[in-house]
Amino acid sequence: MNIQTQRKLRQFHFYLGVFFAPAIIFFAISGALQTFRLQEEKGWGGPPPTWIVWLAAIHKDQGPPRPKRARPVVAETVKPPAKPVIDPAVAAAAKAKAALADPFAPAQKPAKPRSRLPMQIFTVVMGIGLMLSALLGIVVALNNKAMRRLSIIMLAAGALVPILLIG
Repeated sequence: MNIQTQRKLRQFHFYLGVFFAPAIIFFAISGALQTFRLQEEKGWGGPPPTWIVWLAAIHKDQGPPRPKRARPVVAETVKPPAKPVIDPAVAAAAKAKAALADPFAPAQKPAKPRSRLPMQIFTVVMGIGLMLSALLGIVVALNNKAMRRLSIIMLAAGALVPILLIG
């Protein structure tokens, strides 16, 4: 690749980075908050703050939160079919027969669900790293005197375009 092409690619990368930096910062923050489900009542431990709900709605649904729909009222409620009644003696006999079938089989313990915490921590750290990287890119862009004016324009456009698209 010749030097002129490399220079153009670097410049294109530079302006793309400055334009998308506000969105990268926004999605890094809102994604990190969603990692622990802070936008939901079960994650927050009560009604979550409105600003977290807004960030999550824009992140997940590309728009402001929608009001929850009321469930339709059904005239008749259908009861689930009753479970068959099992005689305790029959159940005990079946259990004893199963134990006699293979007395040396190891007892099956239910598998423990794996903890999601390590991946959640990694995701939050990644979001922080992505946000810091974008902020450092903005600082570098604004410190380049030759491209400062266009960098400011691209940064402003990168912040305003998504706001206009949401509204």
